[in-house]
Amino acid sequence: MSGELSPESASPQSVARRHDGSRFRTGWARTPPANALREIVQVVGLGPIVRREVDLDVHGLEYVRELEGPALFVANHSSHLDTAVLLTTLPKERRRRTAVAAAADYFFDVWWRASGSSIAFNTFPIERKGGSLSSTPADLIADGWSIVVYPEGTRSVDGVMGRFRMGGAWLAVHNQVPVIPVGLRGTYAAMPRGRGWPVPGRPRVSVRYGMPIVPRPDETPREMQPKIVKAVRALVAEDEATWWEVQRHGEDAVAKPPNARWARIWQQAAPPEPGGRRRSPRIWRH
Repeated sequence: MSGELSPESASPQSVARRHDGSRFRTGWARTPPANALREIVQVVGLGPIVRREVDLDVHGLEYVRELEGPALFVANHSSHLDTAVLLTTLPKERRRRTAVAAAADYFFDVWWRASGSSIAFNTFPIERKGGSLSSTPADLIADGWSIVVYPEGTRSVDGVMGRFRMGGAWLAVHNQVPVIPVGLRGTYAAMPRGRGWPVPGRPRVSVRYGMPIVPRPDETPREMQPKIVKAVRALVAEDEATWWEVQRHGEDAVAKPPNARWARIWQQAAPPEPGGRRRSPRIWRH
């Protein structure tokens, strides 16, 4: 279309496969019976559990409420808690029509995890290592579904936002749908890698939705990608500093993460407080 090479993970003509060659099929998860079951799971189970286990601080929902039609929710990713937090803070009508791109090699490696994630979160599989999609995001968008995308491709190993891949920008441009940037802060401290449940004490978790980024008809994914990255970084920084400081100083409004990985992990293990205040990590508190 514009000379851009599409990433394989966004290619509409190919499908993700198991090792035995059989296709992943998740269309059943968006049938009326599955949608009704998911509503019970999310409203009666998931939502109350999330609010009981973490102290949610949500900003920017007015941008989501003003949306008409499907959109891409593009967020940073550092915890399995991210999807639960994001979905349970969306307005009801938007949540009911939102699907989540999930790693095929983890969430769809065994039938029970594939079925469970499809019911609870309306997931569809993507191959993280140059693979492709089982049912294409373009098909879902055409049917009116919004999609959650984590362009880092995997959870951050130290809680610090990593490099974004091009898939989200490519989908937005080629399907002409707005991107809602989402900044998540505190999920790493609340439920880091290796944990299957949030830490005790209701740690604070911040979810910030940003202004829609609407692709121009002539815009390329490479032109849009920096806008998405900058917006997500700014939302995370706003929670660590303030909106005004970020507008004045950009990324310089917050301290850069330490170079050493152990120092980044130690820093991110502390539940955040608003405006840059961060409690000392639990390992140092009595």
